[in-house]
Amino acid sequence: MTDDPNLHDAACHCGTVRFRVRLADGFNTIRRCDCSFCRMRGAVAVSARLGDLEFLSGQENLTLYQFNTGTAKHWFCKTCGIYTHHQRRSDPSQYGVNVACINGVSPFDFPEVIVSDGVHHPADGPSGIAGVLRYSPA
Repeated sequence: MTDDPNLHDAACHCGTVRFRVRLADGFNTIRRCDCSFCRMRGAVAVSARLGDLEFLSGQENLTLYQFNTGTAKHWFCKTCGIYTHHQRRSDPSQYGVNVACINGVSPFDFPEVIVSDGVHHPADGPSGIAGVLRYSPA
């Protein structure tokens, strides 16, 4: 590993899919989305440019899911079913990376996470912030 604070190793739950990612702006881009798919998936994502994700192993074990316009591409491990990353519809030059896949990071490390308005998608017209998800340990 380097001293680059934006460079992280990541993996799915079973460890079959392993990758290294350089985050676009550290964890400053962390967010959730309230579209129909993200509501059910429940993941917190962080941004990376397309060229900044490198597979170390298991890329062939990913499966792709697309819906609606087919622009966004969501990848999952075929073995454990964990969502690892997706190519964004709102900005196809970026990946959203499941923060829970990043080594040593949990979605519960962040007391507040912005929830993007994916019901009114930016590609379809005006949208913005749907709310804020808050976590406070007991």
